[in-house]
Amino acid sequence: MRTGRCSWFVLLRPAAFATLAVVTLFCGASKLGIRINTSPSLPIGLYQVTSGPDATLVEFCPPEPFGSMANARGYRQPGTCPDGGAPLMKPVVARTGDTVRLSEKGVSVNGRILRNSAPLTHDTAGRPLTPWPYRTYTVQPGTIWVVSGYHPRSFDSRYFGPIPEALVRNRVRPLLALR
Repeated sequence: MRTGRCSWFVLLRPAAFATLAVVTLFCGASKLGIRINTSPSLPIGLYQVTSGPDATLVEFCPPEPFGSMANARGYRQPGTCPDGGAPLMKPVVARTGDTVRLSEKGVSVNGRILRNSAPLTHDTAGRPLTPWPYRTYTVQPGTIWVVSGYHPRSFDSRYFGPIPEALVRNRVRPLLALR
């Protein structure tokens, strides 16, 4: 006669193996330069670290105090950044010498407005969001602007301004992305 305990073990065993496989895949993928994106800020999928200086996507740790705020509000998962959060992956929209205008209508780069870039005044939980000061900026050497046009609620330069290129951990490119 089988006990309920044995039948639970039989049911849990495949789940344990599946969990182990996913963890192994995730850890192995990271060591191979593969990043898994599940955030709506970019198409869901796999991204690969590249050495190409012209890569349009970067992985970085957001500057303080914005990184800690993003952690506290649950915008980021736990990770390897100094603040304890996961790095962000975002498109680079402006580099040295570009003109960026931030207004209530959104972010424009060299006169072209970016879709889904209007800063919001509140997040989905109703907490206030403060946009970077509205005005026109010339991107200074050693800095970049990162803005995602994929989702209007992306946490990016519209809230924390330009980031130092020194914060960029990796340049990435899509490997297998949905959308």
